[in-house]
Amino acid sequence: MLSHMVTSLSNLLWPWLPLTAVIVWLTKSYFNRGLNKYSGPRLASVTDWWRLYTVWTRKAHFRYLQLHEEYGDIVRLGPNTLSFSSPQAIKVIYGMNKKLGKVRSLLPHFLIHPFAICTSKQDGALNCSVQSDFYPVQMQVSRGEILQSLFGTQDQEYHARLRRAVSNAFSMSSIVQYEARVSETAKVFLDRKEQLYASSSTGPPTRCDFKQWLQFFAFDVITEVTYSKRVGFIDECRDVEGIIDWLDRIFQYMAPIGQMPILDKFLVKNPILILLNKYGFMDNSSGTARFSKARMSERLQELADRKAAGLDSIKDRGDLLTMFLESQREDQSGFFDDSRILTMTTSIALAGSDTTAISLSAVFYHLLRNPGALEKLRREVEEAVESGVIADAEVFSWADAQKLPYLDACVKETFRIHPAISLNLERVTPPEGIDIAGEYIPGGTVVSCNPWVLQRRKGIFGDDVEVYRPERWILDESSASPEERTRLGEMKATMLHFGGGSRTCLGKHIALLEMYKLVPSFLRKFDMSLTTDKEWDLECLWFVKPTEFNVDIRLRR
Repeated sequence: MLSHMVTSLSNLLWPWLPLTAVIVWLTKSYFNRGLNKYSGPRLASVTDWWRLYTVWTRKAHFRYLQLHEEYGDIVRLGPNTLSFSSPQAIKVIYGMNKKLGKVRSLLPHFLIHPFAICTSKQDGALNCSVQSDFYPVQMQVSRGEILQSLFGTQDQEYHARLRRAVSNAFSMSSIVQYEARVSETAKVFLDRKEQLYASSSTGPPTRCDFKQWLQFFAFDVITEVTYSKRVGFIDECRDVEGIIDWLDRIFQYMAPIGQMPILDKFLVKNPILILLNKYGFMDNSSGTARFSKARMSERLQELADRKAAGLDSIKDRGDLLTMFLESQREDQSGFFDDSRILTMTTSIALAGSDTTAISLSAVFYHLLRNPGALEKLRREVEEAVESGVIADAEVFSWADAQKLPYLDACVKETFRIHPAISLNLERVTPPEGIDIAGEYIPGGTVVSCNPWVLQRRKGIFGDDVEVYRPERWILDESSASPEERTRLGEMKATMLHFGGGSRTCLGKHIALLEMYKLVPSFLRKFDMSLTTDKEWDLECLWFVKPTEFNVDIRLRR
């Protein structure tokens, strides 16, 4: 009789167990670490699938801006994820301290959220990585090995060692050594544009896919600066080996999957696929990786030949690879080996070309949409040449470009209104928790800021944040009030377009070199106009890029 009752009760309750488990899980997610006190989309509070879907729509930059306008400075984007739009949060989240710490997920994200564990201590402070699990998704796989990049690694000590090994190559003094390579590529670019699109100043203008051509330029520059050899996009007028198309597909994967990193373990970093890759049954190397490996092999062979001839094994070619090899020779520990050099050079090409091309597209687009600013910039360039302030050259030098304050303001305003980075730059709070912008945030919480949101902060940049106005960056040194100087300082401190803290983009000086040289040089030689009055359409694939950017070009009279 009793056994029959137990059996009947079990049969009655068993169908409800899955539902009960789901309810328990959803309840735990909602109340996780007490984050239910922060507002946000209801679905986001119980599952990261909301965030994945939002990024998959390619409009996350607009959506996150809307959410902060609706909910305020702190928005809950996931069961364990908070987004901050307060400038005061920047220093805490991305500061150079070691309080924001490394966490490892002890259980998959979709089952239970990360519990913070600390790896080590140094000088009495937590010595932990600041990266969330979003970042390893960005790392590539080669020959069955997951390549720890400077951007993707969660290992703070590894990051510090690798950054020390390469930082000298990216200093401003070193960047100037690469200027001749940027100038040469810019000249080839200008000549190509004239040949194909603007051979006459009197004939009809020719339509150009400017977005693609600026990508060609940025990619050829970064490979020329890295290896002393361009891939050849500009010369061949095409996407060589489908590299740019591959880049787009990579970002289409990394952006949404990075919102639920556990999925990466079942997809690209599936152990079975990694084994197949390791033993040569499949090869997922990109055109970029193949190009990088070929250039690396050539240089190593050259080193071997020179050493056999009794010469200094390293010939200074004035490129990044030379600087890396010099650093390798000085490294007695063997840490900066050939594999890590290859990872660095490949990563530079992947990240450095897309972001710079987007920023170049944005500065040209906004100048064309604002004829007054365009005319003012052209007048500044012409007057500087005529007065002898800068040299009359086909491609202006970096030093001369620094003498053009309105150009500087245009570039800064472009970075503000259109930061290439469109997703939140995630960090993780230490186990003991931390105070961010006046709020205590529990340990193990993923916290972040979004450049697209921060750089539209009306309290910092003014009520006209959606207006392209370079003048906001110009200060009259002779008459500026203390309030105006403070405001300008706050604006600069709120910019996050190159990242922040110890993870600030190493290649930013190369990007600036390209922009400050090409923009005035191109505008002085060519007249341009948009082919439509409609605003361009933007999509978020890690970076915010236009779906198309067509212009009509002709030589200036």
